Formats: sequence, C-alpha cells, structure tokens
Amino acid sequence: MITFDCYDALTLATWWARYVSGVVHQNDDASFVTVTADGLTLGFQQVAEPTPGKNRLHLDLAVGDRRTVRDLLLADGARLVADHEDSSFCWTVLADPEGNQFCIMQHNGA
Repeated sequence: MITFDCYDALTLATWWARYVSGVVHQNDDASFVTVTADGLTLGFQQVAEPTPGKNRLHLDLAVGDRRTVRDLLLADGARLVADHEDSSFCWTVLADPEGNQFCIMQHNGA
C-alpha cells in the first residue's frame, strides 16, 4: 500500500478513486481510507499537518493520451507543475488537490 498523509482522507481518496478506477473503503470516522484497484492499494491517512515540501515518493501513471488525461485532471482540481519530453517518452507532473505530486506519462509515438 502507498499511503498519503492528508487533511481530508475521504475527499482525497474519492478524488484518486476516480482516476485509478478504484473502490473506496473507510473506517468509522473516515480518518483512514483506502482505495483498491487492480491489485493496487492507496491509503489516505488524515493528519493535522501533512509533511511539507516535495514528496519523496510519487506515482508515475502510464496513460494512452497524456494531453486528454492532463486536461481532465486539471478540470477536476489537479494543478499543473510541469510538462517534459525526451526521445522516448513524455510526461506531465501534476499535484493532486492537496498538493501531492504525481506524473502521467506516455511513450512517444503512442
């Protein structure tokens, strides 16, 4: 399981569940929520103050059409950090609604 510290565990878990086609599971007070999808489990732990600064671990998610997925995520509250491209693939760095950075990537020629 990959776990995010966050201010609102249920809201952030629900946001991520939309994009990994996951199912949300919560404890009684929604202070710890998980999302399960195709063997992946994401955890969302409600804390008073998430760790500041750049996260040391981030998700890289392969997508079919990076620009379309980027625009969808931006319209749903993600924040654009940067777009990158090299000879083999292109990727976009985004931040979720609570600022956790992640990447969506696509192989060039795809």
